[in-house]
Amino acid sequence: MVRLTKIYTRTGDGGKTRLGDMSETTKTDVRVEAYGSVDEANSAIGLARAALTGGDPVDAVLSRVQNDLFDVGADLCVPDRGEKRDWEALRVTAVQVTALERDIDAFNAKLNALDSFILPGGSEAAARLHLARAILRRAERRTVGLRESGEPVSDDAIKYLNRASDLLFVLARIANDEGRADVKWVPGGQR
Repeated sequence: MVRLTKIYTRTGDGGKTRLGDMSETTKTDVRVEAYGSVDEANSAIGLARAALTGGDPVDAVLSRVQNDLFDVGADLCVPDRGEKRDWEALRVTAVQVTALERDIDAFNAKLNALDSFILPGGSEAAARLHLARAILRRAERRTVGLRESGEPVSDDAIKYLNRASDLLFVLARIANDEGRADVKWVPGGQR
């Protein structure tokens, strides 16, 4: 368990920060951008949860996703460069990805097939879920960019971000009266 006794350290005042392995880097490092985007998505999910009614089955799934996203952040903030450590770094697992796939399939089975792209909107909860989904897509792009820069990144972390954004799309439709309140895109409709 993490125990925080002091919130500010002043080490970031000069634009530097420490990764989970205690190595120093800049706050604009691609790795920091990746897990920072994961953190931002997690916050957006918290806002979406606040818009749900009590006992909503979507809320329980989102609670697990928020916890998993902390795992993703922990995975990303400790690069796996093969060094021996006195502790085991937390890594996202295939089991977590599979759980998302099960949730996607279960909730998607309640929805009619799409006959159009949909716009982010509808209910407040759906709009917030769409925002969280878009932020997760950015987190995924930043994480893939981290890998493309030559840095080690867990396959399962990338898969998790991809599936989590898919899940948020489906859950946004669920929050829109199981898709009945989805706002459909009308191509060229404003011309």
